[in-house]
Amino acid sequence: MQKVLVTGADGFIGSHLTEMLLEKGYTVVALTYYNSFNDWGWLEGSNNPNLTVINGDIRDPHFCKHITKDIDIIFHLAALIAIPYSYVAPDSYVDTNIKGTLNICQAAKENNVKKILVTSTSEVYGTAKYVPIDEDHPKQPQSPYSATKIGADAIALSFYNAFELPVVIVRPFNTYGPRQSARAIIPTIISQIASGIREIKLGDLTPTRDFNFVKDTCKGFIDLAKCDAAIGQEVNIASNYEISMRDTLELIAQIMGADVKFIEDKQRLRPKSSEVFRLWGDNTKIKELTGFTPEYDIERGLKETIEWFTQPENLKKYKANIYNV
Repeated sequence: MQKVLVTGADGFIGSHLTEMLLEKGYTVVALTYYNSFNDWGWLEGSNNPNLTVINGDIRDPHFCKHITKDIDIIFHLAALIAIPYSYVAPDSYVDTNIKGTLNICQAAKENNVKKILVTSTSEVYGTAKYVPIDEDHPKQPQSPYSATKIGADAIALSFYNAFELPVVIVRPFNTYGPRQSARAIIPTIISQIASGIREIKLGDLTPTRDFNFVKDTCKGFIDLAKCDAAIGQEVNIASNYEISMRDTLELIAQIMGADVKFIEDKQRLRPKSSEVFRLWGDNTKIKELTGFTPEYDIERGLKETIEWFTQPENLKKYKANIYNV
């Protein structure tokens, strides 16, 4: 039974990945962000005997060295991810995303971890210069967030090249599903409609995205963890499908049976040169390496997501009337 560490385990993707790893028989050490309430985020209430939850901060290199002892595989997901907040507090993104990844890589090297999967993002590509976007597409730092993720990927790959650290750069395209923060468009739409709002406040609806249901993204992570041929490589997790924000809104409204009107909210608009207008990911590489194929199409994934969000105990966790940076 392999012992794995998941950083950012209290978050959206991290909590789903932790649960999937436990289902598959792994022993999981789940790192949640330290807080004085000892709150475990989306892992709150978990009681699996193969799960150990610890609170801490990847910005502390000594702590990182401590938690990576006797670990076989690291799934490094801990990061600051909200693009609008990166305009406000870019320094914190450097500390968490770049220096945090450096700390995890250094600790993994010193403790002889067998494999480390570093989470990237499709935002590193910026607006597509060609589609579908493969792993050779140029990197474009169109926000402080994407710049720090480009830097984090580079730090991790430098440890592979310089020290033979067994690193895989996992690059999910836009993941959605239950528990996602309202900073993202799909939960923003669903939570507003479910709260009875009929004038839906959003930003620009012209960009396209390659949406991936969270269970597919987690499956991609685990498939890559099992694949030694992926070491030293950057690998997309993508559906090879794009849909515009407007079409996403209309599809959600259709599924929810809601007659809604779109209202452009200027505070939700990204600076023109920072907006990523087109993302459509090529998943050829992960298919060739692992045989990965997405199991959820957009409609099936949205139905499962809507079902979760419309449960009253879940919806009450979201502030539909407030713009979540």
